[in-house]
Amino acid sequence: MSAVLPTIARLVSAKRSEAWLRLPAAWCQAVVRYFERRGAIDHLRELDECALHDIGIARSQIEAAVQGRIPRTGRKRM
Repeated sequence: MSAVLPTIARLVSAKRSEAWLRLPAAWCQAVVRYFERRGAIDHLRELDECALHDIGIARSQIEAAVQGRIPRTGRKRM
């Protein structure tokens, strides 16, 4: 049992040090996703009511739709 404990301790400390290396990449991905969502919202806001109706969302639902908070079952199928 004593041989297993140092191995576990090394694995835990390695995971913690690797987490710091993944942090900048995760932050960059979050920033990219934020700007992609903002771009999609801006694009949808430029559409007229008829186009939004064709998509199956109301103008008041644009941000919720982009963030995925509107279930697909509530949207109309073509």
